Amino acid sequence: MIESIPVAEPLYPIFYSFRRCPYALRARLAIAVAELTVAIREIELRNKPPAMLAISPKGTVPVLWLPDGQVIEQSLDIMRWALAQRDPQDWLAGLSLADAQALIEWNDGEFKSHLDRYKYPDRYPEYPQAEYRRQGELFLAALEKRLHRTRFLCSERFGLADAAILPFVRQFAAVDSTWFESSPYPALRRWLDSFLSSALFDAVMHKYQPWQANDPVLLFGGQVLA
Repeated sequence: MIESIPVAEPLYPIFYSFRRCPYALRARLAIAVAELTVAIREIELRNKPPAMLAISPKGTVPVLWLPDGQVIEQSLDIMRWALAQRDPQDWLAGLSLADAQALIEWNDGEFKSHLDRYKYPDRYPEYPQAEYRRQGELFLAALEKRLHRTRFLCSERFGLADAAILPFVRQFAAVDSTWFESSPYPALRRWLDSFLSSALFDAVMHKYQPWQANDPVLLFGGQVLA
């Protein structure tokens, strides 16, 4: 899964990641499925490396630094970059990009806001935790309805919307797993469970030590994971 190369700088795109971050997770999913290879640098949020901040002062992951100097700082842009080069599992095939984009925007906007408050109710004392969960359930119910119509969110095949949204639903489910297991979303649970038990999920959740300057290059991606 990991390959070390004893050189000062990688000849591959440099990918800054944080294992548990849902944005970084969905970017890793696209890179792995596209069978691209990047030099992965796991970071610590409380100790962000100066090398990352030098190219991306916003200080959030993921960040992809291409050999030509281009920096891609948004997870969806990284996903599109990867799939534009190779899409062997047809994540974009038969997909209404407008439909997928609208669903992802709901996830990244309103649902993510409710998720943050549900996870950390002490930081948001305006309402009880159950109210934040109720608000988040509006999105879960919409996903459940879709999954009764098709096997995946936008079609009969796993695609861009599934990969972009699953990491966030995973976090929501983990806040209170007992509640989630008895919640009225059986299709959503099957969809999530199938993802969590997949070889792809195992591959992209490999645990790396935080990167430090002068560390050996660690390669991540489909060609390395195969």
